[in-house]
Amino acid sequence: MSAALVAGLLAGYGIAMPVGAVATYLVALTARTSWRVGAGAALGVATADGVYALISVIGGSVLAPALRSITLPLRWASALVLVALACRSAVTGVAHYRRRRVGAGADPDAPSPVRAYLRLLGITMTNPITVLYFAAFVLAGQGEAVSGQWGAGAFVLAAFAASASWQLLLAGGGTLLGRALTGSLGRLLTSLVSSAVITGFAVHLLVSGA
Repeated sequence: MSAALVAGLLAGYGIAMPVGAVATYLVALTARTSWRVGAGAALGVATADGVYALISVIGGSVLAPALRSITLPLRWASALVLVALACRSAVTGVAHYRRRRVGAGADPDAPSPVRAYLRLLGITMTNPITVLYFAAFVLAGQGEAVSGQWGAGAFVLAAFAASASWQLLLAGGGTLLGRALTGSLGRLLTSLVSSAVITGFAVHLLVSGA
């Protein structure tokens, strides 16, 4: 079981640590809102990683080939979601700036922690890279470590814990960033930079899959 725990931790940190569109959005969302909202969003990402870790150990060798046939539609769905989020972030930032809302108070348009959890869960679940990553990790030499019910369970729980710890760390960074950017101009710049980065990731997702 210890081998499965180590494999799960490596898999969880491996998929969570690279800074991508989801991480960028998570930090920006927490900076605009609060730690509770950011924590909810972070757990949404970790839950999706845990679900895909479970799918990967159950699916086995049939998982990756089956997903290749729907990778393109998943890429388009993920890109469209990212573009929608980028547009919403920019529009919200401009609207707040025009209203000259100075101060570090809570964003009136901020989602609740539950809504943030569901939003980031949905975004991460539409990312085909996540499930392909876990499938490849299990199939590429980690099969023995996660064999058996106890091993599979340990792998999934460890992957979830690793992802959750990293996402919560990012949310904490967003909280510190939010305290620093207290003015209306700071919020506007944060929203626009976040939108540009997320849009760039959406374009890269489509181009890399072409």
